[in-house]
Amino acid sequence: MAHDPNLFADKIIKSYTTSGASIYLGAGILDGEIIAEAEVNLPLKMMNRHGLIAGATGTGKTRTLQLIAEQLSEAGVPVFMLDVKGDLSGLNQAGQTNAKLEERGEALKKPFSPNGFPVELYSLSGKLGATMRATVTEFGPVLLGKILDLNDTQTGVLAAIFKYADDNKMAIIDLNDLKKLLSYLSEGDGAAEIKSDYGKISSSTAGTVLRKIVAVEQQGLGAVFGERSFDTEDLFQKIDGKGVISLLNIADVQDQPALYSTFLLSLLAELFYSLPEAGDLDKPKLVFFFDEAHLLFNNASKAFLEQIEQVIRLIRSKGVGVFFCTQAATDIPESVLGQLGNRVQHALRAFTPNDVDALRKTVKTYPKSSFYQIDEIITGLGTGQALITVLNEKGIPTEVVATHLTPPRAVMGPMANIDCEKLMQSSDLYKKYQETLDPESAFEILNARVQQKMEEKQAEIAVAPKTTSQRAEKSMVEQALNAPITRQIGREIVRGIFGMITGKKPRTSRSGGLFGF
Repeated sequence: MAHDPNLFADKIIKSYTTSGASIYLGAGILDGEIIAEAEVNLPLKMMNRHGLIAGATGTGKTRTLQLIAEQLSEAGVPVFMLDVKGDLSGLNQAGQTNAKLEERGEALKKPFSPNGFPVELYSLSGKLGATMRATVTEFGPVLLGKILDLNDTQTGVLAAIFKYADDNKMAIIDLNDLKKLLSYLSEGDGAAEIKSDYGKISSSTAGTVLRKIVAVEQQGLGAVFGERSFDTEDLFQKIDGKGVISLLNIADVQDQPALYSTFLLSLLAELFYSLPEAGDLDKPKLVFFFDEAHLLFNNASKAFLEQIEQVIRLIRSKGVGVFFCTQAATDIPESVLGQLGNRVQHALRAFTPNDVDALRKTVKTYPKSSFYQIDEIITGLGTGQALITVLNEKGIPTEVVATHLTPPRAVMGPMANIDCEKLMQSSDLYKKYQETLDPESAFEILNARVQQKMEEKQAEIAVAPKTTSQRAEKSMVEQALNAPITRQIGREIVRGIFGMITGKKPRTSRSGGLFGF
């Protein structure tokens, strides 16, 4: 069925025109033709209403992330992005024109204009950028339980341990602190100490949790927990008026989705706790892109989903926008999906019964259109095209429009290794987070407590008549305390006390708030 291009353009222009600053996404497509006048814009003031970027593999989701990030940076809005494959570092360098980019520019009546943007590189290992770490306390029992793949009972044990540490002013900085607490509180004097106020920790449950902690360490992931802990204030940098695009490169930990997806959520929780209420802003303070979002929700407990929903619902009042990027809208729980007012849907393919079901459910999330048959247009979109509806400045959903997207202006791929190395070495934040701290924490406190009790027993033995067996026992205890391995235990991973030593404000305990119990 043919449509009137003038009527289409007029309707789209009215729906997407904004009085303030906006992100230019592209132009509308009608009956296979690009209508350049039908511009599709996303108001900056609506970016903290969150969004979804979805579509099958290879349909251009990553490039859509890139073009939005570029324009946010240019508008002075800092951006945080997960770089799954390590191919977003090219944002730092101006792209090069070619025939396809020129053709797209002509179709949109906007010539391609190459540009680069300020980028900060991060990684969880510290090998691919400045090290991002968090203390165990900052993760809290629920998030840590997901990383360790614990059941509800085992997560409850973590909650009891966190509560005990809070009450006794013990910092849980790294996994050595957690292992020490788990061991101390599940046997002997420690078990007796917590029995009435915190409950008993069975040896079997403690053993299971301990094995899972050791498994994480054996995979080389223990260094994610420690000090110097990442300061979320570093996400708000600007250079020459442009917002810095912070990229967390996870190319070397791609096989640990529970770790990096949960780490991202811990950053969001930290932002929620630390930022003041912002009210209505002309543009967001920060936009947070959550790529591979389905990994966050896989096998998530009810309590975990409730905490995610709460953070997403409330963090927009702090001036932070969150965009989830995944293959299908059905990857996102309805309670979260309902809070994502801006939608960019790339092509969906229906090769299997599950694909058909996902397509049917996705179509139902869009309002009816007088210009499109939604189920047909979604499957017929080409690479670099998307079905879009956003919130206008009054918070009302715009017309659904098939859009020919504008191309990114920076390099669409990774920087050369030598350029990445130069960028890292010139970064003050890279130098800042190379420094590790090892102040007193739960490990040292409990070791000192155990040693004190042993010394008290030795003193009792010293004043009592000594038998040959008692003298031999005392000698063995002294040898054990002085052994090099005893003095070295727990020094492999750095520790600190809630960021105080770094000059940051103490962080709110997680055991009694979000991601706690």
